[in-house]
Amino acid sequence: MHVDLLPDIILGSIFSYLSLQDLRSSSLVCKRWYSILNDEDNDVWRLHCIRKLAEEVLSSDLLSSTPTYKAKLKALYHAWNPEDCSRNIYIKPNGFTIHRNPVAQSTDAVRGKIGFSHGRHAWEVVWEGPLGTVAVVGIATKEATLQTHGYIALLGSDDQSWGWNLVDNHLLHNGDSQGNYPMLNNAPKYQVGERIRVILDCDDNTLAFERNYEFLGVAFRGLPEKLLYPSVSAVYGHTEVSMVYLGPPLDG
Repeated sequence: MHVDLLPDIILGSIFSYLSLQDLRSSSLVCKRWYSILNDEDNDVWRLHCIRKLAEEVLSSDLLSSTPTYKAKLKALYHAWNPEDCSRNIYIKPNGFTIHRNPVAQSTDAVRGKIGFSHGRHAWEVVWEGPLGTVAVVGIATKEATLQTHGYIALLGSDDQSWGWNLVDNHLLHNGDSQGNYPMLNNAPKYQVGERIRVILDCDDNTLAFERNYEFLGVAFRGLPEKLLYPSVSAVYGHTEVSMVYLGPPLDG
């Protein structure tokens, strides 16, 4: 039987065994194949998710902001990088959550797998354990330090990283406080488990945040035109932080 005569359900089953690179190539073959693969919630992407994502994460609400199977898969490929973190941090089996070991007098950081230099990108960060004295969310270049002695705001301590300290609501860059954030009187402190949405606009060179879907304003302007990676730094032993990439932010 010629491949053109195969039903969509059979083609989808075949596609589910291809690599992501092969799927990208297959989507360019013809309009029919593109239409099948452009459906982000069909069996092709569902089966890929089942094979690549841990069952615990698929059954949890961690990926609740990624509405399709393809979006969940994309989030995994943008998740924390186990090869780009402090030696005192490891990535849990779910692929999305870091765990900081209880090492005294150390501040530890991690970067995401993929950096951005163009376009608009959003991801969620959820601090799932105690903050300790310093807990910073933001972005970093590849040159930013991932471990240092003592308990400091590591993310934002040099000119290669920008961060928001959730403990005292200060913005940090190049070792200096850039002011309070958000710019509200008596701004509420972060509560463990709240979702922080980080919004990086590489076209406008800005970084902004949302908390529980409330936009808090632009935090940093004039970001450099180089690869910028999702990042956090932590000091508290056994604390855990999850990161889920969402794709381009929705305006409004």
